[in-house]
Amino acid sequence: MPQAIPAGEVDAGRLWPAPAPPRFQLVEVRQSAPARSAPAAEDARLVQALRDGDERTFAELVERLTPAMLAVAAGYVPGRTVAEDVVQETWLAVLTGLDRFEGRSSLRTWVFSILLNLARSRGARERRSIPFSSAFPEDETGPTVDPGRFRPQGEEWPGHWATPPRPWDLPESALLSHEVRTRLRTALDALPPRQRTVVHLRDVQGLDADEVCALLDIEPGNQRVLLHRGRAKLRQVLEDYMNEARA
Repeated sequence: MPQAIPAGEVDAGRLWPAPAPPRFQLVEVRQSAPARSAPAAEDARLVQALRDGDERTFAELVERLTPAMLAVAAGYVPGRTVAEDVVQETWLAVLTGLDRFEGRSSLRTWVFSILLNLARSRGARERRSIPFSSAFPEDETGPTVDPGRFRPQGEEWPGHWATPPRPWDLPESALLSHEVRTRLRTALDALPPRQRTVVHLRDVQGLDADEVCALLDIEPGNQRVLLHRGRAKLRQVLEDYMNEARA
């Protein structure tokens, strides 16, 4: 005969014991004002230092952002000299416009938005400006990886790797060596302008995809393709270096 369930332990209308009472105590949670994020706090510190005339802070900011600014400007104007002029104009505009910075975007994004406006205007005056939305000229529509590295139609697993990339098993010191960084820098500078711009903004400056799309006025799909193509070329440079190091 089934064992009887003690009275008080049967849920109404059911034939199994009621769940045990919870072993935790509800406490009142008071919502506090959200803490300022670390990037926003750092931006506030930088802006205040710049407004106070801190030359060291300004020099550090210029040193950190100028390489990527030059790369971005070069996509809109003819020649490095003109790009350097645009970057200098940008820094002057930053210094004179600090009082108008409201913090609605990051300081870095604000600087690049000024740069892009100046670069587009200068490029239009030079009559050699290329709209960034023209992101796919013929020399940028080929395969990102050599088709010969994949199995052809008619073989088993067509489209799969025939010669897959080898693992990078070199020590970290080798990956961070001056030679590797020099090769990557040279390869980055050699990318087509629009790929170079997107890779600089995403991987060097650390902007997210939405920021880059807004700054360059391109669709998310175009941004992904440009980033993929640029990264694929840089990866090939690094893979070639690894193969040389193993030889």
